[in-house]
Amino acid sequence: MDWLLKTEPSTYSFEDLVREKTTTWDGVTNAQARLHLRSMKKGDRLVVYHTGDVKAAVGRATVGAAPRPDPADPKGTVVDVKAGKPLKRPVTLAEMKAAKLFAGSPLLTIGRLSVVPLTTEQYAFVVGE
Repeated sequence: MDWLLKTEPSTYSFEDLVREKTTTWDGVTNAQARLHLRSMKKGDRLVVYHTGDVKAAVGRATVGAAPRPDPADPKGTVVDVKAGKPLKRPVTLAEMKAAKLFAGSPLLTIGRLSVVPLTTEQYAFVVGE
């Protein structure tokens, strides 16, 4: 399965992930986003998306370990994320909105959702495959 993870770059950026190599993705509070985290499997492909002023997909990552309960939040789930390579170029939200294959995607229909499933075709579009 493929996923898009949103993050505010001033809080935690793709560059931070690359520097750390692996991180625990935590702090997700939205119920639907938590369900998506629980659905992840080790090895799933991820796209890291910067919110805020950037509004663009910027890098690749993978799920490094199966989801587990968040020790800081009994209702929460965390997942280990392993850094991958930056995208050849950022892919903006405007580009994704213009692409028909994103029609109906939660990325566009539920803007505040921080963990979004991607189809194989959507993933390929974003990473340039």
